[in-house]
Amino acid sequence: MSVKPFIETIKRGWRTMFQRKIYFVLMIVVPLVSTFFFLNLMDSGLPANVPTAVVDEDHSSMSRQVIRSLNASQMLSINDREESFYDAVQKVRTGKVMGFFYIPENFEKDALGGRTPTLSYYCNLTYYVPGSLAFKGFKTVAVTTKGGMVQTKLISAGMDGGEVSSMLQPVVIDQHPIGNPWLNYNYYLSVSFLSALLALLIMQITSLTICSEIKQGTSPEWLRTSGGSMLVAVIGKLIPQTVIWTVVGVAVEAALFKFSHFPLNNHAMHMIVAMFLLVIASQGFATTICCIVPNMRLSFTLCSLIGILTFSIAAFSYPVSSMYPSIGIFSYILPERYFFLIFSDQALNGIPIYYSRWYYVALLLFPLVGMVGLKRLKKHCLNPVYVP
Repeated sequence: MSVKPFIETIKRGWRTMFQRKIYFVLMIVVPLVSTFFFLNLMDSGLPANVPTAVVDEDHSSMSRQVIRSLNASQMLSINDREESFYDAVQKVRTGKVMGFFYIPENFEKDALGGRTPTLSYYCNLTYYVPGSLAFKGFKTVAVTTKGGMVQTKLISAGMDGGEVSSMLQPVVIDQHPIGNPWLNYNYYLSVSFLSALLALLIMQITSLTICSEIKQGTSPEWLRTSGGSMLVAVIGKLIPQTVIWTVVGVAVEAALFKFSHFPLNNHAMHMIVAMFLLVIASQGFATTICCIVPNMRLSFTLCSLIGILTFSIAAFSYPVSSMYPSIGIFSYILPERYFFLIFSDQALNGIPIYYSRWYYVALLLFPLVGMVGLKRLKKHCLNPVYVP
């Protein structure tokens, strides 16, 4: 096979990118700006001061002590003090607060009288991360308040303070999480969000690149440039983008692991190879969609939809093991899932690459699957009919 058609197709791919500003914006500006944004947003390690509210129907010294405990929590910021349960629910529904803490009437009276008052808290888990942090902060204060009430009651009954403390907390737990002993949310969220964003952009640009030839009616000329080979046409068209995406992806990894000092407990080349494979896997995934739906609007929409779903069903924003099996199984048909598993094994845990070998192989399968439907794509390229 002559090398000239391949070289000419690559040149055509470069010209396509330089002719439209959208390629420069989506391939370089958006990833780099997003990296800067996320690293600054999560600089403290986790989101802090989640906006919340409190409903105090008791207005006692004990309820005020509970509110001071809520305010002292790093995770929470008491932005509103509502007078009724209904007002607090409305604030949650409108998104002004992520949850609220409810202190019932006669709370202090029931607590001192030996009865069991109930502290309630409500969280909006539609926004998973801030909702979870609000839940964690509320629960900590509620458990601490309950322990303080029990301690006060037992001491007033004549028990020694040391005995009460050992009874309430017989075992002190010293946690040392493997891979992330600092419990830094930034290490999980930034890596997962940025790589998922890259995969989303790669799929969108790949779909735009391939199907725009059909939309504009230039696909026959594209095939003639490649010597009539659809495989040469697709590979030559995408190689310039692969180079740029890989450079941008490695730059993002450098910002994470080199300059922001994210944990990297293995050789950097393991993650560089994973990024390159993520690029070609995402391109292969988008090519498969273009072969099935050779229409720019529909293929672009499908790539966008699947890319957005990646943030929830394949990333660390929600654990796959906790999903319904009928939903979690879809995470394994997305390239990002295997990149995250490689990141977890190689960067966080630092295990030998041998145990991650199948994840690398899985990423290699996506471009191979994309080649299966090239015959159907060639048929549409030879007779381009754009359906708006």
